[in-house]
Amino acid sequence: MITIAIGSDHAGYRLKQEVKDYFRDQGIRFNDFGVDTPESVDYPDIALVVAESVARGENKYGILICGTGIGMVMAANKVPGIRAALCHDIFTARAAREHNDANILAVGERVTGGGVACGIVETFLQTSFQGGRHERMFL
Repeated sequence: MITIAIGSDHAGYRLKQEVKDYFRDQGIRFNDFGVDTPESVDYPDIALVVAESVARGENKYGILICGTGIGMVMAANKVPGIRAALCHDIFTARAAREHNDANILAVGERVTGGGVACGIVETFLQTSFQGGRHERMFL
């Protein structure tokens, strides 16, 4: 069984709690890298620990949540081996996995509701990389 790394800053704290509830309901194992309160923190600190855990293979995928998802995805993509994608809907989540072999999903609490976010997460986790012509992009 795979394990998912999840983390948020203060602006993504509430949505992270909803995603964790979804994980529990689905029996998905996860490691929560913070935050544990809505107190202000620096998002790059959270993005770094989640991305490093995925890059080391300790977690198969990562989920990062902040206000918009933009800062998290930018910070995570600085870690070698990480292919983080900011997704706002099911189509982009599917494409991120099928075409880009994304290993981290970023979403924004201020722009994505809980139900939609859980659908995005579900799609991301259930979609496989297509390989083929898409593999050339990673050579």
